[in-house]
Amino acid sequence: MVIYGFDFGTTNSLISVVEGDRCIAYVDEEHGGLPHPSVVCYDGDEVIVGHDAKGRLSTSGLGVIGNVVRSPKTKLGEHSVVVDGVSRSPRQMVADIVRYVTGHAQNERPGDYSRAVVTIPVDMNGERRRDLREAFRLAGVTIDQFVHEPLAALYGYLRGLPDFSSEIRRLDRQYMLVFDWGGGTRDLTLCQLVDGYLVQIANHGCSHLGGDVIDESIMREVVRRHCAQHAALEGVDAAADAENKLLARAERAKIDLSSLSQAQIYVPDYFRTNEADPDLDYRLSREALEEIVSGKLAEGLERIGTLLRSVGFEATDISLCLATGGMVNMPLIKTRLLEMFGPQRLCVSDEGQLIISKGAAWIAHDGANLLLAKNIELALARDTRHVAIKAGSEMPREGSIQQAERLNLYCTDPRDGVAKIQLEVPSRRHGRHVQASDPRTNLASLSVKVDDKSSRLFERVELDMRIDENLILQVEACSTVFNDRDATEVHNLEFGLSLGGLAGNDWQPGEGATLKKPEGRSFSDRKGAVLLRSNLALREDKSLVPGEYLYEVQQMTSYTLVALTHLQVREKLYYTPCSGCGRRSNDLLCQCASGATGNVRRVVFDF
Repeated sequence: MVIYGFDFGTTNSLISVVEGDRCIAYVDEEHGGLPHPSVVCYDGDEVIVGHDAKGRLSTSGLGVIGNVVRSPKTKLGEHSVVVDGVSRSPRQMVADIVRYVTGHAQNERPGDYSRAVVTIPVDMNGERRRDLREAFRLAGVTIDQFVHEPLAALYGYLRGLPDFSSEIRRLDRQYMLVFDWGGGTRDLTLCQLVDGYLVQIANHGCSHLGGDVIDESIMREVVRRHCAQHAALEGVDAAADAENKLLARAERAKIDLSSLSQAQIYVPDYFRTNEADPDLDYRLSREALEEIVSGKLAEGLERIGTLLRSVGFEATDISLCLATGGMVNMPLIKTRLLEMFGPQRLCVSDEGQLIISKGAAWIAHDGANLLLAKNIELALARDTRHVAIKAGSEMPREGSIQQAERLNLYCTDPRDGVAKIQLEVPSRRHGRHVQASDPRTNLASLSVKVDDKSSRLFERVELDMRIDENLILQVEACSTVFNDRDATEVHNLEFGLSLGGLAGNDWQPGEGATLKKPEGRSFSDRKGAVLLRSNLALREDKSLVPGEYLYEVQQMTSYTLVALTHLQVREKLYYTPCSGCGRRSNDLLCQCASGATGNVRRVVFDF
């Protein structure tokens, strides 16, 4: 069975398939070889999709416009939306588009289109992913696996190179940045090529800076400037269907100004008026365009530096910047990217609207396994960490068993009645190359109530973790005595892909399961950070109990008396109030039994 690649985008959708050594994208030849617009129209019992549906839009904007739905993907996660007075399911609307696009591919080249690798934005949450999978099922398509759009674009770019093998050898151990700015989203992915694996280090995505949003800002500014030149048109409304026509002209002008210095925007009978010329006729220069969109472009480009700084990188560390999507053809964006990366390291894809779909097709053709890129770690008592799910774990495909882990934990300090659970991932490193001193990023925090009267290491916490076929980490915690529960899910994980069957065996993580705190150093390198003291442990070990609490318990139950460790003695001295004045340790006002020399209980910790 052939598995194809499906890029279901906010603005456009496209199918690609690999035949022999070629990747073929099934574009709409009747409309200039473009992808299919992600637009659906409901005209009574008739369902109209693609360019014909887009042509029926009466105004600009995303979502429901009369009986037309533009970008129903943005409605996923909602139970229903009202379209022209009829309540419809967003999943069914997406399914109508999927059915149309696969039908077009079937007409182009008959075959089995029932299984696909489908791309998703990096910030798409779990509920929307589940709805997207269900929408494909309604259309008769099984999603073999999800892949992040920028990762698919990079895979497609590398796999399509004529000197693929030599380029992979050249880029081994190098860092690559994908800058994907399309119609609906602006996504960033920082990757490293390691022994035939493409491994994500960091991702960032947003949906408020897509090309469609920028097209609308151009449209509104053109209307404002035209009306400023024609005072009689101030406050006059646009005619029916006029905004949609102007939006198309604005998008066309944006594209034309990539190579021209000026573009004419003309919409006849745009204004509803008999007192002035109703036509909108405006000549937009490249300088004016850049002035209109400069703020949004600056915000979108600024995220490159923010992402790199978040993992301690600079632009000079990047060996390849792959720029994809329709927006990257704007001269201002190209110029800024050239300033950051230079002509030798910047590649602006000439298949900007096709590369993501082609990447998904190559991933399907190569049978590339999606792997977890970073250890998912659990913060434990005494500043140690346990690797709960190891980097290199293979992610489940459709119908396969979910990646699951179960841990039974001991609560080392139940005094506040709460067990604190923190899940983290290394901020920069992936695979087995992780050090205990490396900075971490918090994935999720959970808390469950425990019996604050129970003795140390008596209350247990059961922790279940699993990564499902939608690449969502689901976490559930339960305290066994108090029987309290908490749960959450995490969608912002990083992944790796074996590239074209070239993967070696060196990327898999090592066997070490517990990371200890390095001597004299703290896990946090962020000054001013507030640290949560974990009160969980994997084993029944009294040395993990806070010293002041263990001493207090043993005073009440002397038959369990054990010798405190040196650290526990220091903790007891630090946290136990003075028996004379009741003040805390290190309080300068406490001079009990020490005269004018100060508090003899003063203890210094290297936190």
